[in-house]
Amino acid sequence: MKIAERTIALLALCLTFAAANAYALECTVDDPTGTPLNVRSRPNGAILGALNNGAAVFVSDLIVDGRGRKWAKVVPLDEGKSGGCFGNF
Repeated sequence: MKIAERTIALLALCLTFAAANAYALECTVDDPTGTPLNVRSRPNGAILGALNNGAAVFVSDLIVDGRGRKWAKVVPLDEGKSGGCFGNF
C-alpha cells in the first residue's frame, strides 16, 4: 500500500470538521491498516517520526500542497514528533 494511502480514518474526519469550522481540533490516531502515521517536516518532506494508533494529537493547521492535497499540522499531546500528516480522503 502506498504511503499516501497509509492515513488515518479518524484524522480524516477531524480534518474535514476542522476545515469546515476553521478551528483547531484534537483527534486520536486510528489507522485501519494498523500502520503508524508518518509525521513529516513538510508536505512530502522528510519523515520525522510516526504516531501509533491511540495517540492523541492536536490539529493546529491545514495545508494544501501544490497538487491540491490536504495535509494537517499535528502536535502530539503525549509523546511523538510534531509535523505534517497527509490527510486527503
